[in-house]
Amino acid sequence: MDLKQLKSGTDVRGTALGGYGSEVNLTKEAVRAIVDAFGFWLQGRVSGKTVAVGCDSRLSSPAIKSIAANSLSDAGYTVLDCGLCSTPSMFMMTQFASTKASASIMVTASHHPCDKNGLKFFLPSGGLEGSQIEEILALASRGEKLNAQQKGEIKKGDYMAHYCEFLTGLVQRECGEEKPLEGMKIVVDAGNGAGAFYVERVLDPLGADTAGSQFIEPDGNFPNHIPNPENRDAMASIARATLNAKADLGIIFDTDVDRAAIVDSSGKEINRNTLIALISAIILKQQPGATIVTDSVTSDGLKEFIESRGGVHHRFKRGYKNVIDEAIRLCNEGVNAPLAIETSGHAALKENYFLDDGAYLVTRIIIEAVKLRREGKPLLSLIDGLKSAREEKEVRLSFKTENWKELGNFIIENLKKLKDPRLVVAPDNYEGARVSVPRLKGWFLVRMSVHDPIMPVNIESDVEGGAEAIAAILREYLKAFDGLDLKNL
Repeated sequence: MDLKQLKSGTDVRGTALGGYGSEVNLTKEAVRAIVDAFGFWLQGRVSGKTVAVGCDSRLSSPAIKSIAANSLSDAGYTVLDCGLCSTPSMFMMTQFASTKASASIMVTASHHPCDKNGLKFFLPSGGLEGSQIEEILALASRGEKLNAQQKGEIKKGDYMAHYCEFLTGLVQRECGEEKPLEGMKIVVDAGNGAGAFYVERVLDPLGADTAGSQFIEPDGNFPNHIPNPENRDAMASIARATLNAKADLGIIFDTDVDRAAIVDSSGKEINRNTLIALISAIILKQQPGATIVTDSVTSDGLKEFIESRGGVHHRFKRGYKNVIDEAIRLCNEGVNAPLAIETSGHAALKENYFLDDGAYLVTRIIIEAVKLRREGKPLLSLIDGLKSAREEKEVRLSFKTENWKELGNFIIENLKKLKDPRLVVAPDNYEGARVSVPRLKGWFLVRMSVHDPIMPVNIESDVEGGAEAIAAILREYLKAFDGLDLKNL
């Protein structure tokens, strides 16, 4: 089988269920071949023969998890069947002394539609790189696998308990109380994904009143809204739930809980730039002068905010793994870069293995909320002075040529060399071309999609009508290039 089509960045992802308009390509046979290859690939790379396997709430997830567990067992591995769990908890199974897995597999397709599914792989050093996924898929296409003389045992258990105790213990130590959340009302929207544990096994034991939490029943049809903190309907839903419950805080997770966003007691949505500013303020209180690594589409107001708090803002490429890897690189070079965060809600802290973990992120925020509450201060006092642009837009331009990669890169390189008195090319272009438009108090960023023939354009302006005016300037320039469809601009 040619399985290269199933590579999606640093994951394996495809269509697992028929009847939704797409042909099934993440078949049972494909899953078996890929996990067989992963078991083969692990030889000599890890010590021990224990692999943890878990899944999210998708309709196809239990069956895929079972295939993976049986594959690893047939290869002689002891399998920890973690059942329904979060993606970050599966990495932590390689860290906890009580589990100490040699590797782990999470069955998930994050926030994607219910017919999709996939596999995420972890070693104790972190998630696999894209090049390693390519190696495994090449091995799978050749049918490589281990032939063990003796099958390994599949051990089912409540392995999520270790992860929940890890989070509750963190809050108790930092706050100095067994139930520091008593007197606080916190509601959670799990989007019918895997996030119910945070209500029942983290917040409730810490004393929080969680009445009003919603969509915490696992349901792979995702009947209420897309479980995605970037989705408008999802954010509006948790905002309503927070106001209806008169809660101090609302929390929303994506399907597999590696991303999150929050809502304050007034219903104000704290995601994207505001979420980055909030966790940055918390980190910079503890680590003055730290470098905060973000993706390329963050606002000018965020940069000003981080610098006003004594930090350094380092913009890098979109993609949570790109941001994390850049923070790790900086740390290895002696730069203190304790936070890597993407506007999508992926946030990874050095103190937590640079693991993108939505539950850990909101736990750190809750700890700070408790401390501020004792001082009589609201949580959002941390981001006083954060400026938000009056207008923000993102459009996606398509190509009309097969040579779209070459054309897109040619356009970006030309944008970087612009000579126009209205425009200032940013000096820190790690991805695409970011260009300021001082007269309109704004900027635009033109970049290439990683996989698709798409050129995303982000525009921000602090002037009414500024986004449209900036789009007109950019359109004037881009219309000289044949092969690019500008209708969305």
